[in-house]
Amino acid sequence: MKFVIVEQGGKQYRAAEGDILEVDRLPNEVGESLTLENILLSVDDGKVTIGTPTIEGATVQTTVVDHFKGRKILVFKYRPRQRYRVKSGHRQQYTRLLVDSIEMEQE
Repeated sequence: MKFVIVEQGGKQYRAAEGDILEVDRLPNEVGESLTLENILLSVDDGKVTIGTPTIEGATVQTTVVDHFKGRKILVFKYRPRQRYRVKSGHRQQYTRLLVDSIEMEQE
């Protein structure tokens, strides 16, 4: 099985062909192609290639499938005996990517 570890937005994701990645919101439109070039590690049928820090010539071709919001996170600040209560929420914006192909430069 062939998969790679790719960096996007300061986070690392495991990607194989046909997988769906949920990354932080990207400015690309739905249906648009996107190339991820920060490949940190590649595994192909037991052959492991580790980048220093990235693998030169390796790319992951993806398609933007959707933009969506994550689940709501509630933040509640409370100080006893002072009548201090602050409740707020946050929903992170994400982009869903479909991995079309993984391309490695032949040596």
